[in-house]
This record gives sequence, structure tokens and C-alpha cells, in this order.
Amino acid sequence: MNQKQHTIKSPVTVSGVGLHTGEKVTMTFVPAPVNHGIVFQRVDLEGQPTVEADVDYVVDLSRGTTIQKNNARVATVEHTLAALVGMQIDNVLIQLDAPEPPIMDGSSKPFVEALEKTGTEEQNALRNFYEIPHNIYYVDKERKVEIAALPLDDYRVTVMVDYNSPVLGSQHASLTSITEFSKEIANSRTFCFLHELEMLHKQNLIKGGDLNNAIVVVDRVVNDEELEHLAKLFNKQKVEVKKEGILNNIELRYYNEPARHKLLDMIGDLALVGRPLKAQILAARPGHAANVAFAKKIKKLMRETKNLSPKYDPSLPPVMDVNKIYQSLPHTYPFKLVDKIIHIDENTIVGVKNVTINEPFFQGHFPGNPVMPGVLQIEAMAQTGGILVLSTVPDPENYWTYFLAIENCKFRKTVVPGDTLIFKCELVSPVKRGIAKLMGQAFVAGQLVCEATVLASMVKKQS
Repeated sequence: MNQKQHTIKSPVTVSGVGLHTGEKVTMTFVPAPVNHGIVFQRVDLEGQPTVEADVDYVVDLSRGTTIQKNNARVATVEHTLAALVGMQIDNVLIQLDAPEPPIMDGSSKPFVEALEKTGTEEQNALRNFYEIPHNIYYVDKERKVEIAALPLDDYRVTVMVDYNSPVLGSQHASLTSITEFSKEIANSRTFCFLHELEMLHKQNLIKGGDLNNAIVVVDRVVNDEELEHLAKLFNKQKVEVKKEGILNNIELRYYNEPARHKLLDMIGDLALVGRPLKAQILAARPGHAANVAFAKKIKKLMRETKNLSPKYDPSLPPVMDVNKIYQSLPHTYPFKLVDKIIHIDENTIVGVKNVTINEPFFQGHFPGNPVMPGVLQIEAMAQTGGILVLSTVPDPENYWTYFLAIENCKFRKTVVPGDTLIFKCELVSPVKRGIAKLMGQAFVAGQLVCEATVLASMVKKQS
């Protein structure tokens, strides 16, 4: 899995019709900056409104996943999102001139091919993985759905489906590495059963449906009159049913193509948690409603564990090393108190300080019982937050940052030589007129050692 964030090298466009709306649509993937995330934009509407790919914005699950924020509504987003997850693309703006991405051939492959053609580009920021901390379960007894997410330092998905159908039977599909998505999963097409067609048609759905973009499974005997009706429905002169029960003799791309497509849908729906996942996902009989309910459960856990210590893997490259840090912060010895920045986005930053016995303050602070002064813990925390505040201006080297106030400061545990301090600072509110308010926490070995709310002022240097 990629450790750093990625976007695409240049815009790329695909065109077609929406599966349910039947409207012609042009969809353009546009490169986006670090921590932008996946955002859809309706360029056909006044003001060109946007909606983030976020489970909080799911508004409809009628045969697909629809998201909406204000008047920016986008339907059937799962195939597009699955392609982006499979390509490990973190930041992209998706512009559409209609309310639904093109269905193409009913799979994610055309999107993957377009993205591969333009290429991806590594960005100077680590990916903000959410690592499942413990087993998470979802059960829908009525639909016989079971989903579990287990802790894993990777992303793997296994899906089992059972439609009580003599045509499909029980099937399962697995993705053991996200790098195999393009080859093993992306090409699997959407499908439905013959008995669902009339219902979908009456619900004013599948207006863009075609035998070229969907597999229709025939699980009962069909007479000539009904075949004629289906031919009119799909604008075909004639339709047929093969012995194995696939309408119009369409060949399956895989023996378990329906199960693979269900896996594709799940990957797309789980992208709505808003962060790349590290987990082993196991699902029995999933669908969009269950996928989204499970994504909401994960998102809820993400919120509840927000104040836990950030994970620090010293083997990964930092977002900023000491050289970059002190190009922004005008500090010199002995006040260079931050060694690394391992995460930074619009609202949050995580910094690291390795505490050693060589620190100059240990000479006079409790000789024989070296303890890091609390004021210096707050200073290091403030330096970490200062880098976040300075990142809001294009020329941080031209600004000073000063304390204005420290509130609710608490020291919970002593910090001693050999400890590794992890600082997490988060903006309480947007920076206004150079004033920033940050909530900071410091952790050692996963335990909170100090916390404070800091008010700081950013002042431009006088020439």
C-alpha cells in the first residue's frame, strides 16, 4: 500500500450515460492538493456546488449509493469511488455535468483505465489511514447480512453471496492486496435478476440500463412474449436466454463475477468513511444499505477514538524533517524542540520529539532525577501547533508566532529521558486575523502526559 498521498498528474475525462437517470454525462477527474480528499462537483448547477465523498452525506440507497450536500446531489457513486480506492488515489476533484456518473460497461474498469492513462503523482504528505483498533461487527438478521472488520496492517476484503438461485448459487470473492484491484476486481460488472427489472422500471430507475452495461440473470422460465417485451425495454430487435440463465447470451468475465462486483461495491461504499482503511473486511450477503450502515459504524468509532494517541511508525519517512521544520520556525539551540512532523492537514498536525539525557535542561532540572520541565513540553507542543498555523500562509518564514494565552493546562505524567513525545494539535476554529486557537495533547507510549488549549498570534516580520 502507498504510504504517501497521491493525486493524478493531469485532468482526464470519461463520458457516457447514467444508469438510473439515463442522462448523458461528462465526468472529469481533476488533480487536487494534499488533504483535499475525494470531492464531487456539479458543474451543471448554479454556483457549481460540491459534495465530499462522506457517509454523512448519503441520502438514498435505491439500487446504488447517492450523496448530497445542499443542492449538490450525485447518484451511484460506488463504482467511481471503488476505482479511486483501487488506484490508491487520495485527492481528486470529480466534475460532472449531470446528477450521476456514467455507467460505462457496468464496472470500474473504464475509470481505472482513464486514471492509469493520466498517471498518478506522489504528494508530500502521509496517508491518513484509519487502522481498525478491534473487531467491529454489523448484523442485519432480516436480510441475513453479516459484516466484520478485523485489525490488520493492510487492506483485504472477502465477500460471500448466496441468492438462493440455481443460476448463481453461492459465490465468494477475495481481494488480498489493493494492488490487485485493477486486475482482479475492477472488470466485474453490475447485475440484477430478471424479476427485478420490471420493479426497477416502475420505480423510474435503470433508464440508462442496457445489456452492454449490466448482467441480467434469468432464474426462471421465460416465454416468447416476455422476451419480446424485454427486447423493447432494452431497444433490441431480439433477446435470448442461454441455458445457464444470462439474458442475451452475455458471457461472464469471471465464473464468480457477481461476487466480485459485490466486493467492488463494498470497496466503493466503504470509501465514504473518508480515510483509507487498514483492516480485514469479511462480508456475507452485503448490499449498499448494509455497506453504508457499516461505514457509519466505522465513522462513529473514528470520532470516538479521535483523542487517542496517534500511531507513530519510526520506519516511515516524515512529512517534515528538522531541516524543513526550522525553515518555518525561527528557533535555534537550545529551543529546537520538535524532531519530526508525521502528519499535517488543514486542521490537525502531529509532531514527534525524542527526549534524551543530553537535553540541556536536564543539567539543572532535578539532578539525579531528570524530569522534562512542563513548560518545555508546552513549548514543544506550541512549536508543533505553530507549524500548523504557519502552513495557512504561503510565506511562513516571514512570520513570528507568539503565545497569547494558555488555558486548561494539565500535566498527567512525568516525561523522562528515553521517552518519545507525540504531540497532536488541532485547530479549535479557523485562523482569523492571524489569531489561532489550538487544542494540544502530548502522549508517551499511548498515554496522555499533558494537554492544553493555546491561543497564538501570527505577526508578519517587519522588513
